[in-house]
Order: sequence, then structure tokens, then C-alpha cells
Amino acid sequence: MKSFSAVRRYSFGPGDYLFAFAALVRFLTLVQLTRSPFLLPSRGDMHFYDDWAQRILRGEWTDHLAFYGLPLYAYLLAFFYKLFGYGPFVPAMLQALLDAGTAVLIYRITLRVAPDFTARSTTNASPLSATYLRQTAAILAGCAWIFFVPAQAYAVILMPTTWLIFVFWFVVWRIVKNDAAPAAKECLLLGVLVGVTAMGVATVLFLLPLVLCAIFVRRKIDNHNPPAVLAAAVLLLGVVAGSSPCWIHNYFIARDPVFLSAHSGINFWIGNNPDANGYPRFPPGLRAGQAAMLEDSITSAESAAGHHLKRAQVSAYWSGKARDYIAHHFGQWLGLITTKFRNFWSAFQYDDLSIITSLREHRVVFPGLYFGLVAALAWPGMILSWRLAPPSRWIVFAILLHLAALLPVFVTERYRLPIVPGLLIFAALGLSILWRSCVAAEFGMVALYLALLVASAIFVSWPQRNPSLWALDAYNSGWQALESGDLPLAEKKLALARAYVPNNSETNFAFGNLRLAQGDRSSAAIFYREALQIDRTHKGALNNLGVMALEDHDLAAARFYFANALAQDRHNAKTHFLLAKTAAAAGDIAHAESELDQALAITPTQPEFIALKSELIRQKSPPD
Repeated sequence: MKSFSAVRRYSFGPGDYLFAFAALVRFLTLVQLTRSPFLLPSRGDMHFYDDWAQRILRGEWTDHLAFYGLPLYAYLLAFFYKLFGYGPFVPAMLQALLDAGTAVLIYRITLRVAPDFTARSTTNASPLSATYLRQTAAILAGCAWIFFVPAQAYAVILMPTTWLIFVFWFVVWRIVKNDAAPAAKECLLLGVLVGVTAMGVATVLFLLPLVLCAIFVRRKIDNHNPPAVLAAAVLLLGVVAGSSPCWIHNYFIARDPVFLSAHSGINFWIGNNPDANGYPRFPPGLRAGQAAMLEDSITSAESAAGHHLKRAQVSAYWSGKARDYIAHHFGQWLGLITTKFRNFWSAFQYDDLSIITSLREHRVVFPGLYFGLVAALAWPGMILSWRLAPPSRWIVFAILLHLAALLPVFVTERYRLPIVPGLLIFAALGLSILWRSCVAAEFGMVALYLALLVASAIFVSWPQRNPSLWALDAYNSGWQALESGDLPLAEKKLALARAYVPNNSETNFAFGNLRLAQGDRSSAAIFYREALQIDRTHKGALNNLGVMALEDHDLAAARFYFANALAQDRHNAKTHFLLAKTAAAAGDIAHAESELDQALAITPTQPEFIALKSELIRQKSPPD
């Protein structure tokens, strides 16, 4: 009876209804995703995590090397796959609930930091109306997150972005919720939470200065609070404990001095090299895509060193190249930092996965807001709230810390998505300030807000003129359409990408694959050769031309293409296998065996390789 009475006494508030509405919208999006070709990942970072999770399920818990990619999300996926069976639906459903929680955090933070219009008003405005204004601003900010299109997309796909965003703003909420410094127990719990999350997305570590600032600025030495230094030590101890699965594996199992993941060096190089443009533009020698890029970064570093390297040494190699570039081109690098800052705030959407556009075109996500509008509205609110709402300064600090986390590397839509809740809070605060100023006839404040809005709109919407950047979304969408079998859409998207950058090897290679899927082998060969004219080391074009030559029984051409492909990547088992088939067809059994042995050394359980091995043994056996 007592518990029933407690339930009866509980009254649902706006935050509860907001959570329910956000969860409903996310579940509807997830249902739409299940009816699209994008539920199961086929390429890119989503496939990288999914493939890693499946390897874990097969018992490959570790390769006894330091992690080369943050492992938490892959192990979480493996856990869900083991518990509920293979499929992205359950992880995506949990992410939908977390994202609904983010909407509630936005609501509560907005309520906490919104200006007290009643205290500042010179009129006889009703306190009730001021309360309603704060409530309306908070609900507006939370609902805006629900219909923010990139948030809708990343909440239901296999990416750890939603987890980071929820943890990020949960930590901010714990800071702004109270005026006092966090107690030692809370410091420990926040440290553990940040440490665990860092195993999935390391940029969350940049929130630590926010917590440390709250500890030292707010703490008063008395009988109830431990010294600030002790609280800070407890926080850092929590981070070390939370991230311990990573560094224990790396230090004691792999015997490699890597704290989280050794891929930080290659990311640093991608963000700081002579060809960098502030976005993840891969330098020559590195293929696009998470798995391919990581593989190339290892082979390139080992090739330069001339021997096998530990993962920490691979990271040091790429970090050294980046530091050398910065040291010798400091002026150019400062210009690059300025470009990254501009990219961070630009309305231009650089979605390296191109999943947002694809889900929008397949009507998986609901129509809604994009970054440009939110950022333009946020800047006036951010500036005006600095004086009118001092608690909001913690949010500004959090946004700047996340910006600092990205400037050393590069900017993408998913990388800057964690600051959007803060921008929505400031957009709502700015609009509430404008409304209150209009009602109170404070025309000076109205004019100031509008001037700031015009300036921020110009800054955010400054045009992006690089055609290759505009081509990316069309190129990725074209690839996804091609892989899902939607050839007319693939034709449309790839034609647009090629119109932007006709001399791009990847675009021509994709067009070759499209023509091959359409059954036009001669046109496919033309596009592959065009790709090779632009990049003579293009492994995909070399392999595909080799396969076509092998099917046409042009064994000399096939051997030429496969040999050149292997010159670029000696660790590609499939190319060794294809060269073995070519040699076998030419009657060169010894060469075929040599190439097949190398393929089996890389992938010993591949059925096609084993079948060819049996065939070669049969051909060598004397007749009865």
C-alpha cells in the first residue's frame, strides 16, 4: 500500500512528457530504418564496429596488440549480439532511449541557467509569466533536439556518438545543477563515467577541465568538504579506474605503452599535413574508410621503418610527421587552425558517412533543423546570456573545450554534434531574451539581439567553395545506393559527384563499379582506366581490371594488374589468391602455390583458398 501511495503521489512533469515524446519519435525513426537498406552496415565506420563485434563473438577477444581503434562500442555491440542475437535493433533502441535522455538534460539545464526575468524586470510583470517563459524556453530547446536531423540519424545507427553526447551533457548538468563544488564521492563517480566513456570516444576527456574548474572555483575549505586538491585527485583516480580495461590490456597483454588507442597518431597526421583542409581528407597512401585507413597507416609506417612496429611506434611515426609539418610550416598551420575553426561553425554539413542525407532521402528521419540555423540563433543567446545568466558560462566553457578537442585533428558533422545541445540551449535563451525585451519595450536590447543575429548568420553561412567538399555527400550516397542495389539513385548521385570533381580517382572507380553492376563491362573498364590515369596505384581499379582480364582469359594483362595491386599492398589475401588463379590458369603451378600460400598465411580459413589448394595438389599428383 505504501509503494502504491507513493506512485499515486508522483505527478508527471514536463520533463517526463518530453522524454516520452522524444522516445516515441526516435522509435518511429528506428522503425523506418528497419524498412530501409541502411539497418545493416555495409561500409564505413558502422561496418568497422559491427565487424569488430562479430570477431569478438567468434572468440577473438584480443590480437595481443595494443588497441588500434577505441574498443568500448565494439565490445558493447558484441555483448548485445550475444544476449539478444545478431542485429542492430536492440543497440539502436537503447541509443534512442539515451537520446531521449539528452532531450531531458537539455530541458533541465535550460531551466537551471535561464535568466531570472522577474528579478531584472522594471515593470510589474507577473512572476508566473516569467516562470512560463523559462519553461517554454526549456521545452523549446528539448523539442528542437528531438527534431535536429543529424541527431535523429546518429541516434539509430551503429555509432557511439549518442553515448558520448548523453554522458557529455550529463556531466555538464551535474556541474550547473548545484552552486557548490562536487563532493568527493561525485568526483569519483564522474571520473569513472568519463573514463569508461573515453574507451569509446576519447574527446570526452576534454571535459575534465570543466569539472576541475568547478572543484577549485566553487570549493570552500570547511569541515564538510575535503581540500580541492584531494577532490581533483579522486576525480583523476576515477578516470584511471574507468579506463583501466584499455590501458591494462595495452600495457600488460599487448606490452605496448598505449593509454587508450594507438590510432591517435594517424588522426593527428590526417588533421595536420600539407594536404589537410580541416576535414578528414586522407593524404596520399591512405584509403578512405576506417578499417582501410587504419590498415594502410600501419603498413605505411612499417614500410618506412623497414621492420615490424608496435602500435605505439606506429602512432609515434605519424605524430612525428605531423609535428614536423607544424614546426616547418607554422604559418600555414595557423591558417589551417583558422580553417578548422571556420569549419566547426559553418552551416556546411560535412558528414563523412553521408548517412544523414541517405536517411533523409529515404524518409527515415523527420524533417527538422540543421546546424546552420541552430548556430546562427545560438551566438546572440550565448553573448547576451553571459551577463544576464551567469550559470550559462559553464555551458560556454563546455562548448569551447569540445572545440579544443577537435582543432588538433579535424571536423565532421558527428564530431561537432556533441555541442548542439548547448547551442540549442543558447538559441532558446536568446529567443526568450528577445521576447521579453519586446514585451518590456526594451528596444535597445532588441536592436542588439538583431545585430548579433545578422552577424552570426553571415559568419555561419559563409559559403564553402571547394567543389570536392560538395562532392563528398553525393559520392558517399552514390556508393550506398550502389551497395543497396538502387542503381538509378546511384547513377544520379555519382553523376553529381563527378560533375563536381571529374578528375577524382575514387569517383571514376565508383562509376566503373556502377557500370559493372549494370552489365556494361566495356564502360566499366574505361572508368577503371581513367581512375588509374589519375592514380596509378589505385588498388581497387587494378584488382577489378585484373578480374575482368582473367574472366576474358587475358592472362598476361591479369598478371600485370594483380602484380601491381600487390605492389601497393602485400598483405591483401584476395589479390594473392587472384594472382594464384591466374598463374594456375597459365600452367605456372609453382608460382600459383607460392601466391596461394601467402594468401592462406593471411586468411587460412577462406573456403575459396582451400579449394584452390586442393585443386593445385590434384594437378600435381601423377595420374593413376
